[in-house]
Amino acid sequence: MNTVVAQFVENLSPKVKNTLQGTAKLVIKDQGCVMLDNTGARAGDDDADVTLIASEALFRAILDGSQNPAMAFMSGKLKVDGSSMRALKVSDILTKAC
Repeated sequence: MNTVVAQFVENLSPKVKNTLQGTAKLVIKDQGCVMLDNTGARAGDDDADVTLIASEALFRAILDGSQNPAMAFMSGKLKVDGSSMRALKVSDILTKAC
């Protein structure tokens, strides 16, 4: 597993465990994919209810609170494939501290 993906899995697992209905996939450009569901986070590239696509730097900025996910989406930095309502829920989870 890619080191960047492993870091995201480790950081995201406690945030998403028991908080996410359905599945989400984070596609970290040039690094890999992280799957999110009610059991936590894991490396993988499975089908998901919603897919968020962005650079590693943008995802890190969203996680540390320095980038608003909605603004990133509106400016085209964050791409969403699937339900935008589910994407908002995922964004809320990502921006919350553990």
